[in-house]
Amino acid sequence: MRILTINPGSTSTKVAVFETKKRIAKATIRHNSTEMLKYESLADQLPMRQKVIVEFLHEYDIELSTIDGFIGRGGLVRPLKSGLYRVNETLEQTLRHNEYGHHASNLGGLIAKSLASKMGKEAYIADPVVVDELQDVARFSGLNGVERRSIFHALNQKAVARKFSEEVNIEYDNLQLIVAHLGGGISVGYHKNGRVVDVNNALDGDGPMSPERSGALPVSGVIDLMGDNPDVESMKRMVSSYGGMFSYLNTKDCEEVSDMIAEGRREAKRVMDAMVYQIAKEIGALYATTKGDLDAILLTGGLAYNQDVIQPLIEMIDHLGDIHIYSGENELEALAFNMQAFLEGRIEAKEY
Repeated sequence: MRILTINPGSTSTKVAVFETKKRIAKATIRHNSTEMLKYESLADQLPMRQKVIVEFLHEYDIELSTIDGFIGRGGLVRPLKSGLYRVNETLEQTLRHNEYGHHASNLGGLIAKSLASKMGKEAYIADPVVVDELQDVARFSGLNGVERRSIFHALNQKAVARKFSEEVNIEYDNLQLIVAHLGGGISVGYHKNGRVVDVNNALDGDGPMSPERSGALPVSGVIDLMGDNPDVESMKRMVSSYGGMFSYLNTKDCEEVSDMIAEGRREAKRVMDAMVYQIAKEIGALYATTKGDLDAILLTGGLAYNQDVIQPLIEMIDHLGDIHIYSGENELEALAFNMQAFLEGRIEAKEY
């Protein structure tokens, strides 16, 4: 059983092939940022992205005809229940026309569909970032007309939670977990009996600051910053791409910040400490809602490798319960996990 997994980024395409749970080929294909500017839309990138994946397969002597399952990272679509979704015509058009927002992840399902169609097969996505299982009380923001949204690292959070459930031999549906995905964006979710009933919007202004996102901000300060003639789109980019650590240190690379700390740069240490402090606060806030009924706290994402992040964070939250670390984003592995479960008949595909 062979599974092709695809995770597009703004300037890269991550791809891997799995065979019976074992990864047999993997690559991160980099795209020149200047060259990417020539594409007027995300959909215009499809032929190029498809071509480099086919070349990757040829490099590893893998024929497209030997692939049993095609799955791409889910993008910005309407809010969905967690699960595996077939890329039907409706979903394909939603992704192609960016109906719910522009993001490179929208290409995941489209590339998988294009390649699968060549072999007369179906394509799938799993646990897109808009998985919405929020309990009603968590939707209130504090201002009528503004509702909290569920946008988070659903794919990796769900995969890590299920991996933990297998390790402890307890069904995911019977666990109470707090899962913190620590990456370019940071999301902290409360997993209660198989549902993420509360989580910060990791994209646009909620939760802790991250290497590139502002997190929650004092609203009056934001209004003052916007002035009388606000450029709304620029403000949105500032919050989602140029906020957080980047706005203080002009870098999104935590390893670079760790190097600054090692060189004795006090401002770098202050900013890192502030980010870790905010992550701990977010975890603690969710812990308060569990009434102490918590099985474990799971830390995942690329920043879980960084000791300047993970060690002080553990020291702050260690009293809350058992902590387990699953370093890395593991999104390709999570996609393969979902695809294999479907091919083996353990789960059913949903329709968009």
